[in-house]
Amino acid sequence: MMAGRNHHQSHGQRLRRLIPCILVVVFAVHAVSFALYLLLQPHHPPPNPGKPEAQTHERVQAPSPQKPWPRLPSLLPWTADPSLPPRSCEAYFGNGFSRRVEVLPEGRGGGGWFLCHHSETLGSSICEGARVRLDPALMAMSRGGEPLDQVMGRAEEEELPKYEPGALQVEAAAKRRGPLVEPGFLDAHVPTNGIGMHTMRALLDSARVVPPLHCSQWVEEPTLLVTRFEYANLFHTITDWYSAYVSSRVTNLPDRPNVVFVDGHCKAPLEQTWEALFSNVTYIKSFSGPVCFRRAVLSPLGYETALFKGLSESFSCEGASAQSLRNRPDHQKTARLSEFGEMIIASFDLLEDGIVPSKKTSTGLKVLFVRREDYLAHPRHSGKVESRLSNEQEVFGAVEKWAKKGQKCKINVVNGLFAHMSMKEQLQAILEASVIIGAHGAGLTHLVSATPDTKVLEIISSFYRRPHFALISHWKALEYHAINLPGSYASIPDVTSELSNILKGLGC
Repeated sequence: MMAGRNHHQSHGQRLRRLIPCILVVVFAVHAVSFALYLLLQPHHPPPNPGKPEAQTHERVQAPSPQKPWPRLPSLLPWTADPSLPPRSCEAYFGNGFSRRVEVLPEGRGGGGWFLCHHSETLGSSICEGARVRLDPALMAMSRGGEPLDQVMGRAEEEELPKYEPGALQVEAAAKRRGPLVEPGFLDAHVPTNGIGMHTMRALLDSARVVPPLHCSQWVEEPTLLVTRFEYANLFHTITDWYSAYVSSRVTNLPDRPNVVFVDGHCKAPLEQTWEALFSNVTYIKSFSGPVCFRRAVLSPLGYETALFKGLSESFSCEGASAQSLRNRPDHQKTARLSEFGEMIIASFDLLEDGIVPSKKTSTGLKVLFVRREDYLAHPRHSGKVESRLSNEQEVFGAVEKWAKKGQKCKINVVNGLFAHMSMKEQLQAILEASVIIGAHGAGLTHLVSATPDTKVLEIISSFYRRPHFALISHWKALEYHAINLPGSYASIPDVTSELSNILKGLGC
């Protein structure tokens, strides 16, 4: 009995000595497991205490990264040159925004800034700022972006913005408060220039300098603020595209910016090209409340570009190749429209490795007849276009027959019904055409994307004798011909005779 009791006692003592060891081992295993768990978790750095908004403010990101600038054969430097002569060709076409005007200097303690790049030649400015806030509630206009059939009959006045004070705000680190600019500044740097409703000037007039901004929505990427007039017309829209492109280059944006329409126009087919040219496009009224921008650029109105001013101002300017200007700079020549046209076609993937594609003439030369046709353009439009050539269908049919009869070269006449073609199809037709013919009309504005060897024949009614397309051809160095009619009726022999002469120059 005694021996059994002693055995049990020694066994219990060994067990008591083992229990602490077992506990230590179990604890060590758990500790190692927990350490491995922590090491394998993704690391989330603590928020920067100097930027509390990162913890509390929602970011508004583009659905995809910003698009890079494409490689353009005609791209020339956009470095501001204060010595550029006023009213020179280069000053008109965008590189004359050389006077930098500080409106709100950047403070030492952070905050925003605001400045303008002024062009003495164009009499306008490209303005930009950091930490800028827009409040859609202080902008009286329609929402914008609606389907056309839902807003038929809506007045244009409802679609253009009217601003209340504070519609635009810029954060200041210092104690400065109140209006961002004074009336004298606007008269000197953003004059009306005869524009009845100068929306960019009005937006700047509403601008206020404020203490640190409070926004529930922040846009991180550089953004262009654009107000469009005559947004359904190709000529006027191309002036808007050009102004937006120049604004991006003058402000040296690293990638293609976002665009916010500060207007209330409904959806239109040309909006697809805005989306192709730039990174992300939206309407200011689509934001649920005040929205803040890390960097915002105010794009001048299309009426303030050389494309529009050339209709009423006379200045010496002719097109030239970018290569010739690289070798021998000339302020009275420009390759800017060629550069811009390449930007448009590159946005639709029509540049081949940064090279404008050559025309494929193995199946014959193409003569593109740009037609005017009925289509519903905007809420105030009847759907009927005004005829500029009363016998257009007859002329088109006669040109088709002429092309099939005994010409030295094979000629294919293309029916350019642009209103029923996608933008990419329109641009493809322009690039492939050896000759572009048409009555005076907005569709001819596509000449900005034509290749240098393209010939142009414009049939001009005496009722619409305007220089739009003669000027674009001249600024692009395109061979231009015109038939000036005594009315709106074209003589078939006159048209075919002029075409024959043009084709002789092409070896036909």
